[in-house]
Amino acid sequence: MYRKHLVFVAACLGMLLFGIVFLSLGTISVFIQEKFQVGPLQVASLASSLPVGILAGSLLFGPVVDRYGYKILLTVCTGLIFLALESVARARSLGILQLSFFTIGLGGGVINGGTNALVADTTTEGKGAKLSLLGVFYGIGALGMPLVIGRLTRHFNYETVISGIGFVVLLPLVYFLVLKFPEPKQKKGFPVTEAFSMLKDPLLILMGFILFFESALEGITGNWSTTFLHSIHLSPEKALYALSCQIAAIAIVRLLLSKVFAYISTRFVMYLSFMLILSGAILFTMVTTFPAAIIALSLMGAGFAAVFPVILGYVGELYANLTGTAFGIAIVLALAGNSLLNYLVGVISKICGIRYFPYILIICIVFMVILYSIAIRLISKKIKV
Repeated sequence: MYRKHLVFVAACLGMLLFGIVFLSLGTISVFIQEKFQVGPLQVASLASSLPVGILAGSLLFGPVVDRYGYKILLTVCTGLIFLALESVARARSLGILQLSFFTIGLGGGVINGGTNALVADTTTEGKGAKLSLLGVFYGIGALGMPLVIGRLTRHFNYETVISGIGFVVLLPLVYFLVLKFPEPKQKKGFPVTEAFSMLKDPLLILMGFILFFESALEGITGNWSTTFLHSIHLSPEKALYALSCQIAAIAIVRLLLSKVFAYISTRFVMYLSFMLILSGAILFTMVTTFPAAIIALSLMGAGFAAVFPVILGYVGELYANLTGTAFGIAIVLALAGNSLLNYLVGVISKICGIRYFPYILIICIVFMVILYSIAIRLISKKIKV
């Protein structure tokens, strides 16, 4: 019999690892340009390998988890990340780097989906609270990676630092190997017909599209807000600091939510979150100073914090028999939103300029509110919200 608290620790270690690898390329892109004497375009081609890998991992993990359980998948994918990080540290060609970053993304995509599904599966009450606490560890990893690399590369070359981080990855790998995980739900064979029917489930698709816009909002603020702030004459350093405040706000609010979900309804939390995101986006249209940029991005970060944990909590309760597959469908839709909206912002910025960026945020929020208002009526008929 597995122990829930030890399994939750495993999930947190996995999410911490995902936070680290998700920013792996961005933190060393300057060093790669110097080492291989390449420009931003070549680095951009490398950057595309990571999200493609994450998408592939998100497609893969659900059916495998439901059929074979969590232990094999988390162990193998953590091992792949270790090998890929060591490969990045020793790479002598861009082709090897491209394959390595794809592998990091693949392992990270599996671990992201797998750890969320694992927490949902092992939590009987308060799934949203547990998923919020899990999300804190992503924030720690995402904030910690740039700081660690920034500090250590003052004393060591980046290859040594990346290799060292790779060996740190072996610690959760050992923990996964010795830990007892929940048994697979579909030992006798994966129910293909039932899984395919989920692709036509309107409620699951509706929740997936809420995450489509949520992931899009997080993605485009992360990738384009610094460009927008630079256009209003804020320095790159100040713009990055303001963006770091947004990531910190997500982590802090998720930590608070893990404590308060027992006392307030998820419906109230979601509508409050939408108000915070909208307030931050409206303020962003008027930003002219550094403090205003920090407030706007922090408000949006505070609003972002609840959406993934709450929606995935609903998914975990509604689709308990095939949690991994249901999570996979929702997360793939979320990743699609991130990719498509980032591309759309790029096209709009090229044609019209970056000044319209805050209005794209507002439009995404409006769509998200409409979708949630429809979905919650259906969800409340099946589970307590």
